Amino acid sequence: MFGGLQGWIDEGETMGEGMAIGSGALAEHKLGPGLALVFPGQGSQFVGMGRELHASSEAAREVFEVAERVLDVPLRRLCFDGPADVLEDTVNAQPAILTVSTAALAAIRERAGAHGVTITPVVVAGHSLGEFTALVAAGALDFPEALRLVRERGRLMKEAGEEHPGGMAAVIGLDEATLEAVCAEAGSEGIVTVANANCPGQTVISGELRALARAMELATARGARRVARLGVSIASHSPLMARASSQLGELVAKAPLRPPQVPIVANITGQVVTTVDDLRHELAHQVERPVNWTRSVVEMVNAGAGTFVEVGPGQVLSGLIRRISRDVTTLGSADLGLGLPPATPQPEG
Repeated sequence: MFGGLQGWIDEGETMGEGMAIGSGALAEHKLGPGLALVFPGQGSQFVGMGRELHASSEAAREVFEVAERVLDVPLRRLCFDGPADVLEDTVNAQPAILTVSTAALAAIRERAGAHGVTITPVVVAGHSLGEFTALVAAGALDFPEALRLVRERGRLMKEAGEEHPGGMAAVIGLDEATLEAVCAEAGSEGIVTVANANCPGQTVISGELRALARAMELATARGARRVARLGVSIASHSPLMARASSQLGELVAKAPLRPPQVPIVANITGQVVTTVDDLRHELAHQVERPVNWTRSVVEMVNAGAGTFVEVGPGQVLSGLIRRISRDVTTLGSADLGLGLPPATPQPEG
């Protein structure tokens, strides 16, 4: 979950083997060896997302149609027209982002196929919610099943947030070890923990409101350049999500998962997972465990990734990846001409 991190970012025959795909903006990008696909999480949503994508791609339209049949909600109207407060509700935002990201992937594959190109990433990963899209991309989970799980994930997280109110805050300019010490000290006021290790110098903390406020004060005192609450009322990736994690685990245990056709780098460990059992553990526990995005990107680079394509709304991940590694190329759906312009930066909280 990103919360309001949009405003915190400065700046052959197969894709992955130097083939350009499509025409116009898409054809300008020769995606070199080592293609990695990455998928954004909650906080990347914005009203209007997917409208142009839907208009320009038959494959994308089919994804939206499937989503509306499975969810029995007017998802296109919600994504295209809002209202924003309804779209941002975690119960709606999570399946909406999954759908738009999957539709963007379908459009990329559609354009590639029209030119005899097959998408062949060396690795995939998603940030928090985006991990479900990564499983769809890797062939480990069918899209309708992913939708059902994500809808329940959003509902369970919302219920956990109502039972145990909390929040999240972004901290810029402190290393993770210092911030862990800050959270330990603020723990005298309640539960607070490092939630997202997004990139060097950018971390998100999560927890109960009094403890979170104390940690923010301590982080400022320790020299953080910027500290701010994010516009979320749920303490994601913290022990306050334990009940949601347990209930989600029961659902994931019954889900028809398959071994992934492409290696997936997991949020919790930042390492490649390839077995169904490992995937079930990951999906069940990531809502209460930190997202190790920095470690995940390093692992992807070590696995041979040289070009990262962020598939979905917004451009948060691209900014984070550039801060983690200066030696890779990053592209977003906007760069590929898929009708998904970057969300307007809107720091929340």
